[in-house]
Amino acid sequence: MLIDSHCHLNYEGLAERRDEVLSAARARGIGGFLNISTRQKEWHDVISVAEIEPDVWATVGVHPHEADAHPDLGAAALVEAAAHPRVIAIGECGLDYYYDKSDRAAQRERFQAHIDAARDTGLPLVVHTRDAEDDTAEMIVREVGKGGVRGVLHCFTGSQALADVALEQGFYISLSGIVTFKNAADLQATAKTVPADRLLVETDSPFLAPVPHRGKKCEPAFVADTAAFVAALRGIALEELARSTTDNFFTLFDKASA
Repeated sequence: MLIDSHCHLNYEGLAERRDEVLSAARARGIGGFLNISTRQKEWHDVISVAEIEPDVWATVGVHPHEADAHPDLGAAALVEAAAHPRVIAIGECGLDYYYDKSDRAAQRERFQAHIDAARDTGLPLVVHTRDAEDDTAEMIVREVGKGGVRGVLHCFTGSQALADVALEQGFYISLSGIVTFKNAADLQATAKTVPADRLLVETDSPFLAPVPHRGKKCEPAFVADTAAFVAALRGIALEELARSTTDNFFTLFDKASA
């Protein structure tokens, strides 16, 4: 069994075909899905899917692109929403300086609110970081040092140095279809270095379809293709990678096991 540790089932391209999308994934051995929120107004709908589908869980969070649109979001709102039994993580949250769609100071403030909520709830963080390695690393090291903070760097595309810092701080690394791309040699090299007990796989669907589905709308079923690529890259059987990444999912997102 595999788990898609990061997908957006409520986004256009998947939401209107949800039954078909989930059935196709289950047919390929995908036994769990973490449905990720990126805006506060999405929280209800994201949670609603998890209430209907027993193998789907939810997160509550605000993407760094949306930081400016959520100036009043504090930890309290996140903590309240995270009390729902199907909410197993805080995020996605973090820093994105590549597009700068939100003020960088606002991004850091919102990220801090998510960190505080994660500490208050005991839930892990789902962290998005792009072109913000120094600030991401600084905040993670500082907050882990205070205790009560854990999580995953999702859709990892960063440097080996960032991966090393995250791993040293007890974080997990999640690989998306990007690792299968022809121009991803550096990421592929990093992917080989992640300890087996800290690795997750994801689609980030409907984005970033892996080889051999490039150009198509990405679906959770395609996590099987990413997993097969990563297993071959690491020189292990797909079954071994599936077993370890599934175990890792339930270790990190332990509310899903409860």
